Amino acid sequence: MARPRAFDNDVALDAAVGCFWRRGLDATSVRDLAQEMGLSGPSLYNAFGDKRQLFLLALERYAETTLRQRIMRHEAMPSALQALTGFFDEIIDRSVGDPERRGCLLINSAINAAPHDAGIARAVAAYFAEIERFLHGRVLAARSTNEVPATVDPRDTGRMLLGLLIGMRVLSRTGASKAELQAMLRPALATLRSPEPRANAH
Repeated sequence: MARPRAFDNDVALDAAVGCFWRRGLDATSVRDLAQEMGLSGPSLYNAFGDKRQLFLLALERYAETTLRQRIMRHEAMPSALQALTGFFDEIIDRSVGDPERRGCLLINSAINAAPHDAGIARAVAAYFAEIERFLHGRVLAARSTNEVPATVDPRDTGRMLLGLLIGMRVLSRTGASKAELQAMLRPALATLRSPEPRANAH
């Protein structure tokens, strides 16, 4: 009869997320992971496979506990436009509030790991697609309630906002201030807001 695991799977994965987030895939050793996760090397391999497999599991754990929870919170907001602005406001606050300036694990992985591993590239692209679907969906919903002009293309705008998000997270790693990140966001939000009706001239 197999012995039950003597550790909490989610706690161990959270520790792996933190390890990869600080160091990146290449600079993280199995010894680093085992130490952070409180496991022996053999236990780590038995439970999670090799370092690459664990990295993919860590990406999924990060997406589940960070990305998807943020999306769910903002999808539940009654105003689609407020959901978009709130989503980006939270990203900015999270970026500048991290004293280590780690950025986003998914975006870091797209830059550092994905170019060298097609499987990781596909995984990261799928997570980016989830973000784009949320952005596209909120723009579409805002357009349907006249919060956003009918001339705004939801799909193109969703892609544009995804690119903005990636750029903001990368710049935050270099020490960009909250004001600088907000300055990046303002022009994009300006294109989404319906112009105020002009008073009739007399």
